[in-house]
Amino acid sequence: MPSNVPLSFRDLLADCTQSAVHLEMRDAYAVDYETGPFADWRVGHRYDPADRASWWRPWLDLVAETVGRGVTMRRARIVSEPVSEYIQYEHSGTFTNVVAGENVRWLPRRRASDIALPGNDFWLFDGRLVQWNHFAGEGASQGPEITEDPAAVKLCADAFETVWERAVPHDQYTIR
Repeated sequence: MPSNVPLSFRDLLADCTQSAVHLEMRDAYAVDYETGPFADWRVGHRYDPADRASWWRPWLDLVAETVGRGVTMRRARIVSEPVSEYIQYEHSGTFTNVVAGENVRWLPRRRASDIALPGNDFWLFDGRLVQWNHFAGEGASQGPEITEDPAAVKLCADAFETVWERAVPHDQYTIR
C-alpha cells in the first residue's frame, strides 16, 4: 500500500472527491444484546423521525459533511429472507442514513446468487481504493484492510454496481 493512502476511515472519506460505496453482506454484526441501541430496539424503542436530536450521531455528521462536499454515498445490503432480527433493527433505523444523505438499497440474497461477490464487506472510495471489512464468525470486527489492487477494485466496483441495479430502494423495501 502506498504511503499516501490515508489510514483512518475518516481520512478515507475526507480524501474522497466523487463516491463512496459500501456493500454489506452479513445478516448480523456483533451487537450487545444487554445494553445499547440494539438492546433498546429489542424491547420496543424506535427512533422518532420527528425527534432528530434523539438519533443524530457522529456517523451521520460525517455522512452529511461528505455528501455536502459533493461526494455520492451509496450503501447496498444483501440480506437473507426472512430477515434476521439484526436486519430488522438495521432496517428500522436506516432512515437516519437516508436523512444524512446516504442512498441505501436492499437486495434479497436469493437475487444475488449469480453475482460474483468478494468474500468480505467493503467500502470502495472513488473507484480506486478498497477497504475490506473483516469480521469474526459472531460478527465482531477483525479490523480493516486497504488495497488499491486493480483486480480487487474492479471486482468490488462490478459487484457493487450489479447489486445496486437489482436492489430495492430503502423506502420501497418491505421486511420479510
